[in-house]
Amino acid sequence: MGVLIVLGRTLASFLVLLIMTRWMGKKQMSQLTFFNYITGISIGSVAANTAFNRNTPFFEGVASLIGWTALTVVMGYVGLKSSKARIALDGEPTIVIRDGKILEKAMAAMRLNMDDLNMLLREQNIHSVQDVDHAVLEPNGKLSVIKKPEKESVTKQEMNVMTVKPLYMPTEIIVDGKVVRRNLQELNLTPEWLNVQLQQSGIRIEDVFYAEIQNDGTLYIDKREDQDPNLSH
Repeated sequence: MGVLIVLGRTLASFLVLLIMTRWMGKKQMSQLTFFNYITGISIGSVAANTAFNRNTPFFEGVASLIGWTALTVVMGYVGLKSSKARIALDGEPTIVIRDGKILEKAMAAMRLNMDDLNMLLREQNIHSVQDVDHAVLEPNGKLSVIKKPEKESVTKQEMNVMTVKPLYMPTEIIVDGKVVRRNLQELNLTPEWLNVQLQQSGIRIEDVFYAEIQNDGTLYIDKREDQDPNLSH
């Protein structure tokens, strides 16, 4: 008898949840924002508790489920009508790379470190920060990237050129102003070599926020301190 009750509650909860998800629409299903993600988890938890916890009155559980869904729909409507409410609920995109320059203050505000940024870039098959013109961290935590025009993909076949094995895989060797000695060792490079490269570029190591070795052995260097690109032209 207890099994039949659980099965009945599960079926009823499933049908109610199905109706509620159709009501909330595709935006909630895609979990476009952190708010959508949290409300989705909460509604799922309420549905599961209603289905399996016999100490929870069924109709109270359904009422809670409908209430969560209604609040989510109302907040979505408010966000649709008010830009301020939309920003408060969903947040807004944040530029973390502008004109090829890493914006350290923006990254700090988003609690995003260079390891996180490089991971997000690699997810889009971008293995070097040097290839990026603009990068925007979206409210859902994903990174939107615009490559530099000269870095847009062109196949070797289209260019009719021979493929050459790169000397190195793009690898970070200075992060937040600190030398990543482990990466240098794996590349069979030394701190002395790094110092020579920086001296040749006329840059002190304490002025470097991020440095990355490229395929051909050259360095991509991003200096400390964010600068307005409009002031540098």
